[in-house]
Amino acid sequence: MALIRQKRLPQLHLSLPVPSSTPGQRPKPAFTPAPAPTLIKASTPTALSSQFRLADFDKLAVLGRGNGGTVYKVRHRETYALYALKVQHYGDPAAAAEADILSRTASPFVVRCHSVLPAAASGDVAMLLELVDGGSLDSIRSRHGAFPEAALAEVAAHALSGLAYLHARRIVHLDIKPANLLASTAGDIKVADFGIAKVLSRAGEQCTSYVGTTAYMSPERFDPEAHGGHYDPCAADVWSLGVTILELFMGRYPLLPAGQQLSWASLMCAVCFGETPALSDGMASLELQGFVAACLHKDYRNRASVAELLTHPFIAGRDVASSRCALRKLVSQASAPPSAL
Repeated sequence: MALIRQKRLPQLHLSLPVPSSTPGQRPKPAFTPAPAPTLIKASTPTALSSQFRLADFDKLAVLGRGNGGTVYKVRHRETYALYALKVQHYGDPAAAAEADILSRTASPFVVRCHSVLPAAASGDVAMLLELVDGGSLDSIRSRHGAFPEAALAEVAAHALSGLAYLHARRIVHLDIKPANLLASTAGDIKVADFGIAKVLSRAGEQCTSYVGTTAYMSPERFDPEAHGGHYDPCAADVWSLGVTILELFMGRYPLLPAGQQLSWASLMCAVCFGETPALSDGMASLELQGFVAACLHKDYRNRASVAELLTHPFIAGRDVASSRCALRKLVSQASAPPSAL
């Protein structure tokens, strides 16, 4: 088995308001693919701004801590715009890689990096990120519990749109999980935390990196020796999204029995050899059941692609206005102080 380690910042919850300033053949899926929906138009990626300095910001709160750094809520002294400042300590090379990847993106479904700020001589790297006011889906689940299907369909649609944008640019995330999907009270979901993401040199390139969060790794990442030592990273992102959607629906980690401790051995058995939790008709709609099943084929060659999932009835057949309203309501309730509920 390959040695698998947790990433250095496993649970940075970027409680991020948007600043006011400017290879094998895959069998056909059970559903019939249709043309993928057009993504919201975004500006062309440009070089990160160098107009900011660390001295221009006041720290207001700590949003998250990890072994490699800290995320702060900060305010620009002149404009009063709010941001999230992610400071990676000790010259971590992953920080420079993350900044490089974010400089390539300009999508409403991916958290924006406004600038990489000059930091102390210690080698720290500071990224000025947009502030998404609802926090991570992990923090929302821990406060609210299970997500209703209507809200979950909107979460899946936005996350898939983010992955479609990234994969089209040969960027693979490799750590999709509730903690790395951020929600706004306006009903938007953004992919965040690109600490172990990779830019592929060519379309269809296989990966050999097994760093990540074990609970959300696909079987071929968890047990590389059984899969030739390499894997399709886009299919791995699909598996991680499937586990994420199932977790949000069930209100707990779904691949182990309730209350069982997450250990390497238990996860190995569950991910590589265990059965996918069955969702009965009374528990979940047929559309949700089919969507999860399409994501969680243990053989990555049988998983639906991101483009196919965007046309799945659970996504394409949803009432967009109703789903967005349900997501906004959920995020607002989870973000409200206890006295306001």
